Amino acid sequence: MTVPPFHLAIRVDDLVEAERFYAGTLDAGIGRRGDRWIDFDLCGHQVVAHLDESMEAEREATNPVDGDQVPVPHFGVVLSMDEWRALRDRLSASGVDFVIAPRTRFEGEPGEQGTFFLRDPAGNALEFKGFRDMGRLFAS
Repeated sequence: MTVPPFHLAIRVDDLVEAERFYAGTLDAGIGRRGDRWIDFDLCGHQVVAHLDESMEAEREATNPVDGDQVPVPHFGVVLSMDEWRALRDRLSASGVDFVIAPRTRFEGEPGEQGTFFLRDPAGNALEFKGFRDMGRLFAS
């Protein structure tokens, strides 16, 4: 299965911190930019951080999923298991603060996946999933 790139616009309250996180911590490429926005290449997907100084902190909403309290809303990317492990190891070594630490979810079930969650400096929640078999992405 080939997944086409998506485009996602997010709100941030500090472009310098957003760039430090996405380009630095997550190693996302930087595309076009303006005074109030930056395009990031996050695993082949376009994430556009738009500056919004009036942002208020999101309330801490969660939904229970397989024993975790998953932050909502959130966005993320799906990676091969090898890519997921490499990112997990790099972020763990850098001391990143995980909202939900790396783990295997739905172990032994059709949708088995590696997952972890973190937040960017503006409070946006991100999930990174890893699958051994991308054909099982929507398996139930």
